[in-house]
Amino acid sequence: MSFPLLTATAALPAIGAIATAAVPAARRTAAKWLALAVSLVTLVLAGVVFARFEPGGDRYQLTESHAWIKDFGVRYELGVDGIGVALLALTALLIPFVVLAGWHDADPSPSSQLRSSRGGPNETNPYHWRPTQGFFALILMVEAMVILSFVATDVFLFYILFEAMLIPMYFLIGGFGDRAHSGSDENAAAQRSYAAVKFLLYNLAGGLIMLAAVIGLYVVAGSFSLSEIAEARANGSLDMATSTERWLFLGFFFAFAVKAPLWPLHTWLPNAMGEATTPVAVLITAVVDKVGTFAMLRFCLQLFPEASKWATPVILVLALISIVYGALLAVGQRDIKRLIAYASISHFGFIVLGIFAMTSQGQSGATLYMVNHGLSTAALMLVAGFLITRRGSRLIADYGGVQKVAPLLAGTFLIGGLATLSLPGLAPFVSEFLVLVGVFSAYPVAGVIATVGIVLAALYVLVLYQRTMTGPVREGIGGMPDLKVRELAVALPLIALLIFLGVFPKPLTEVVNPAVQHTMQDVQKKDPQPEVEAAK
Repeated sequence: MSFPLLTATAALPAIGAIATAAVPAARRTAAKWLALAVSLVTLVLAGVVFARFEPGGDRYQLTESHAWIKDFGVRYELGVDGIGVALLALTALLIPFVVLAGWHDADPSPSSQLRSSRGGPNETNPYHWRPTQGFFALILMVEAMVILSFVATDVFLFYILFEAMLIPMYFLIGGFGDRAHSGSDENAAAQRSYAAVKFLLYNLAGGLIMLAAVIGLYVVAGSFSLSEIAEARANGSLDMATSTERWLFLGFFFAFAVKAPLWPLHTWLPNAMGEATTPVAVLITAVVDKVGTFAMLRFCLQLFPEASKWATPVILVLALISIVYGALLAVGQRDIKRLIAYASISHFGFIVLGIFAMTSQGQSGATLYMVNHGLSTAALMLVAGFLITRRGSRLIADYGGVQKVAPLLAGTFLIGGLATLSLPGLAPFVSEFLVLVGVFSAYPVAGVIATVGIVLAALYVLVLYQRTMTGPVREGIGGMPDLKVRELAVALPLIALLIFLGVFPKPLTEVVNPAVQHTMQDVQKKDPQPEVEAAK
């Protein structure tokens, strides 16, 4: 039996989470270094997966299959395609930066250490107080579940992971909130609780509807295995009624649209990102939300090709609304983190638009967009977090003249912002360009409307930079320190990747494109041929 590389890549952060949680409370620094070490070794394993993947080989590679719940036909089946391997690499890459950026975010405050009630935490009994260990353990657990979700080829296994990752995310949002809150501690706790519950309820609602669809799929197909269902479709033994396929598609798509998030199911995201710590906000939008758009490609289009084509017009409209609506709300934001959250909603609209344009350029662009958005949003949000930590405020109006006192911070913030608006030469430009090419070739009107989002992106990014970084130095900014070594270790590699993939995207495109061709075959679509006027 070959080495189970995919299982090992996902199991390592899960084991690391347990080990981190078990570190004694008095040794918080040891817990941090353990979490960082585990995330780096996981990155090495993910690199091995990426290196061993053969773009011209089988659709699913490094496969594993074992019986799990025999009575219900559920198997532990794993396999990675070009889209999954790109997102697996993104996840493993970002987690070390999340850990480094959150190095001090979960350190107990003096007030919490001094509490004492019925044997509760206090300064003489520190082993009862373990927020740091819990924070990093939860991050590693999320990483494990997300990696498994990108390689699961059994629908029921994917569903379990899709729902299970909500639990650690709920505690990360509700239990470790942003300390740069303008209100009282009680108000901050209430808003964190509201954001965490809203996140959980929205995603649980989507998951419950998906569960009904998963059961319905099993009744119709007699299997949860993607490979078995695909084989049944190919040999004609799976006869799914049109109405049944459409209902099942809607059940899956609703859950993925909540996770993505897509308008009008997006309202949980600004609350969650605003109230969570900055590293957790990156975890939400750069990692966890990608599961939703990835699943649209893997499950909606592959399992329900006819229903996907039937629903395309409505989904394209929702995606266009997300693009314009998210960008407009980003323009009007006064809170830095909520501005980035609404910008992400606009960007997810581009991803969904590329997926359901059902052209090879659109779907390749959408997959690259998932990766590049993860990098650009992580860079911008993490540097914004360093800025917010120094000033103690998320309000744009409290800043001004930062570039005069902290040029490195301002410079990295600018590059992250320029990547967010898809400046040519940075990675997101390639993906956004491909999405627009794919959309214009199939739906020219939709392509024209989508370009409005590009104009608005330039507006909200440049206005944000102008108001925070330029002009006279505001009160409270004069003594602001520049980026430190740990913070530069977070920001500079992300910026280097944005530049590298902006000028040389081939390492990703050659992996993604064959997988996109498989998806195009699933939905039996071909790229529209350009209309060329005959020579006279």
